[in-house]
Amino acid sequence: GFSYPDTDLDLDLLQSVTVQPPAPTISLLNSWLPPSPVMGIECLVLGAGQEIGKSCVVVTINGKRIMFDCGMHLGHSDDERYPDFSLIDGSLDCVVITHFHLDHIGALPYFTEVIGYNGPIYMTYPTKALAPLMLEDFLRISVGRGVEEKFTADDISACMKKVTPIDLKQNIQVGKDLQIRAYYAGHVLGAAMVYAKVGDASMVYTGDYNMTPDRHLGAAQIDPLELDLVITESTYATTVRDSKHASERKFLKAVHDCVVAGGKVLIPTFALGRAQELFILLEDYWERMNLKVPIYFSSGLTRQANIYYKTLMSWTNQKIKDTIALQNAFNFKHVVSFDRSQINAPGSCVLFASPGMLSGGLSLEVFKQWAPSKVNLVMLPGHCVAGTIGHKLASGKLTKLYVDNNSQIEIRCKNVNLSFSAHTDSKGIMDLLKFLSPKHVMLVHGEKPRMSILKNKIESGMGIKCYDPPNGGVVKIPSVTVHVKAQTTDSFAKSCQSPNFSLSRCSTSGAVFSTDLTSPLIVSEDRISEAILFMDRSKARGVHKEELELIGSGEGKPQVVLYGHCFPIRSDNLTKATGRLGLSGNRSWLKVLALELSHLFPQTNVQNMGDFLQVGSFQLSVCLNQSCTRRSSDVPGVHATTCTYLCCSWCMEDEKLALAIISSVRNSL
Repeated sequence: GFSYPDTDLDLDLLQSVTVQPPAPTISLLNSWLPPSPVMGIECLVLGAGQEIGKSCVVVTINGKRIMFDCGMHLGHSDDERYPDFSLIDGSLDCVVITHFHLDHIGALPYFTEVIGYNGPIYMTYPTKALAPLMLEDFLRISVGRGVEEKFTADDISACMKKVTPIDLKQNIQVGKDLQIRAYYAGHVLGAAMVYAKVGDASMVYTGDYNMTPDRHLGAAQIDPLELDLVITESTYATTVRDSKHASERKFLKAVHDCVVAGGKVLIPTFALGRAQELFILLEDYWERMNLKVPIYFSSGLTRQANIYYKTLMSWTNQKIKDTIALQNAFNFKHVVSFDRSQINAPGSCVLFASPGMLSGGLSLEVFKQWAPSKVNLVMLPGHCVAGTIGHKLASGKLTKLYVDNNSQIEIRCKNVNLSFSAHTDSKGIMDLLKFLSPKHVMLVHGEKPRMSILKNKIESGMGIKCYDPPNGGVVKIPSVTVHVKAQTTDSFAKSCQSPNFSLSRCSTSGAVFSTDLTSPLIVSEDRISEAILFMDRSKARGVHKEELELIGSGEGKPQVVLYGHCFPIRSDNLTKATGRLGLSGNRSWLKVLALELSHLFPQTNVQNMGDFLQVGSFQLSVCLNQSCTRRSSDVPGVHATTCTYLCCSWCMEDEKLALAIISSVRNSL
């Protein structure tokens, strides 16, 4: 990176160009700034690392720490059900929950009431309203199965009292430095993507999201943001799903064929979210076809959820909002509650039973009764987590099911697995990443083989570094922005792609007075435009690669680009070292530095050229120019009257060597 003083410039106008490098490396491209500890983003994956379940990621941004989601794994009943909170080193600044599904909120009561977290907790208003219903229903099912959970109903109540509800796009200030903001995610009512920013480092955690609208929710919506990192779900990392209408037709045909043949249809689904989506679909179809077959829902939770949905209409899609004056979409005429005594009642029916994935409760109880009959149908309307009966059934691996230790049943019923999932597919993930154009991507909430394929696709297709860490894994991403101030040709300015270059007009004093350019930017497919940089004593000029043929010899000839830095060290340290060797003067300081570098870098050839030292292209000298344009800002603990400045320059190919030498000299002297 280059920084040029605003004095003695013969330019009336400059274009300020900010370049965001794609790689998470410490670089002296901003070499005019004093070396300092790298602040950035560190991600600790406690759940949903190379798996689907117990979503929980602890992200530290410039020293501020956030826990995104606090879920449980429904495919486990042992300690693997919960995130390993013992891996958290230090305190949290806040917890943010993206939505009410158990794999994103199921461990929160345990974390607050048993582990003892007592800091801020944020979630949207619908999530705070609906989460207790999900948690209490889970606890009721666990008790019914004789399973002792790590939290109680009282813990749920106490936990939810600690929650602060937030609105979409509401700027939340957590402490002095941390800012968070929620964006609409689709997926389920109240689901949110979360933007977090500390200083110059920012990121988005998507939670679960859907890039296409459905019958009651809109598509995910987020502002164009400049981001160091996007942490995205990858449930359907390699799948491009059928169109919504095709899935709906297949679903309705399968259900219709079964009930007219006298069969029963079991749809295992959680009581909130997908259930309401399918209620709306079947309600409309039953009305059009004049069908009299009963549609049941099994849970009192569903009844409560429908009430909440009626009162939270502002979070639904525009079509639902537009028709509310005529008819509330959640007033279901054909959908009624179910009683256990009706399990073996004669005749056809459609039953929505919780929990989804056949992981227990009434859905599993009914499955055991209906599975032996060939006329019945089990409809799996979304993804089933590995380890559940639903997953085994969908993969065709379930032919028998043990009822208890002494008996088993044959699985003869038909089963259909259709994607009514409210998760985005592979195309949606790529569309979001192209829109946000982050510097780095981290994948969570997916299956390892599929995540690996998507990771390679992102890196090769978009040129963005991508990570897919396992549970317990840590990803560290320094936050580095390179600033280049240069006079540019129109061709170069026009070819700069806006996610990578932020262009603005500025005066020679550096004060921005207009963000309007003389002509609009032309966005190309290239991620970063190429240019040759010309330099002289006081200015830099960027020339687009296509203009090189117009450049002649002489003063217009492209020159080797040198990077430079001028930094202070304590004078008394150098004086003591030269005194011990019986030396004096500036050249004696270079001899001391040559000995020090030869000791620190024994594999390199350190040459003392009299007025400067040279290692490869790296040159270092004692700087006596008080107005040196390479000189860094004041450094804490080093005063101008007690320091000596060392001036250095190097070519790009020796960047790592230069960084190592500068850091070593500063630390040793």
